[in-house]
Amino acid sequence: MTTTTSKSSPDWEDSEPIQWTVGTELAGQRIDKFITDSLGEDTSRTQIQQWIKDGHVSVNGKAAKPNYKLSVNDNIIVSVPEPVDVELVPENIPLDVIFEDSDVIVVNKTRGLVVHPAPGHYSGTLVNALLYHCRDLSGINGVLRPGIVHRIDKDTSGLIMAAKNDKAHASLADQLKAHTVNRKYIALVHGNIQHENGTIDAPIGRDSHDRKMYTVTEKNSKHAVTHFLVLERFGDFTLVELKLETGRTHQIRVHMKFIGHPLVGDPMYGKSKGTMNMEGQALHAAVLGFNHPRSDAALLFEAPLPDDFEDLLFRIRSR
Repeated sequence: MTTTTSKSSPDWEDSEPIQWTVGTELAGQRIDKFITDSLGEDTSRTQIQQWIKDGHVSVNGKAAKPNYKLSVNDNIIVSVPEPVDVELVPENIPLDVIFEDSDVIVVNKTRGLVVHPAPGHYSGTLVNALLYHCRDLSGINGVLRPGIVHRIDKDTSGLIMAAKNDKAHASLADQLKAHTVNRKYIALVHGNIQHENGTIDAPIGRDSHDRKMYTVTEKNSKHAVTHFLVLERFGDFTLVELKLETGRTHQIRVHMKFIGHPLVGDPMYGKSKGTMNMEGQALHAAVLGFNHPRSDAALLFEAPLPDDFEDLLFRIRSR
C-alpha cells in the first residue's frame, strides 16, 4: 500500500504575517471565530485554536488566548506556521463505481463523504478511497486532490468524475471550462415555484459577513448560471431539476436561496425549521455527461436518488 505526502499550503499561506484592525461591527466576537471566518474554508476553528495555543497569534503585541473577545481597534497578527508534512493514506472505503477505464472513473458519491482532504481532515475522503481503488490518478491538482476535476459538496450525493492520467485530466477540465459537460441535479426546495422553468443568471462571490458562505453579489464575484425545471409540486415544497451552466462553489444552494426557494435540509442556506429531518441538503447529482478524453465518444451516466431522498419524497407525498 502506498502513501502520498504533501505540504499543506492553502492559498493565503506565505512568509508574511497576516494583520487585521478590528472595526466596530466585529467588537465582542471571539478571536478564534474571527480568524477562521477571515481565512475562509481552508482552515478550521480547531486549527486556529491550536495556532493560538502555540503562540502564532497576537493581539496588540501580546499572545492571544482562544476565548479572547475582540475590542475596537485591536491589532491582530497571525504568523502562519510553516506547513507540515501531510500523509494521505489509501483507505478501503466502499465506492459505488458507475464507470471505469484506464482514463477516467465515475463514482456515485454517498451523502456525507468529503471529496478531497483539507486541513484538519485528511482521512475518510473520496480521495483516500480513490487512492486505494485506483492507484493511478492524475497529479495535475497536486497530491491533496489527485484526479479531482470537479467537486460536489459533502452533503450532496451523486455523480462525480476523476481523471486517471494528466491527459484525461486536461481534457475533462477543458470540457468543464467550455461548459460542455452535462450536469443535472435533482433538488427539493421550500415553497411553490410558480414558473415551470427558468434561468438564474446571477454572479456569486464570498459573503462579506461570513467568509465560509457565498452569496449573489456584484463585488469580487464570478459569472454563474443555473437552469431549473419543475418536476413536481407539493404545495409548500417543489421538486426541481437543475442544470449547471457554470460550476461555482455552492452555486445551486446560493441561487435557489436567492430566488426565495432554499434547499430543504441545507444547514448553511436553508431554513432553520421545516427541514423534514433531512441530514444535509436535499440535492443529488443525478446526471453526468461528457466526451471520453481518449476516444471522444459521448458518455452519459445517471444515478438514482439515494434512499434517504426517496424516503423524504414518500413522506411528503403521503401527507
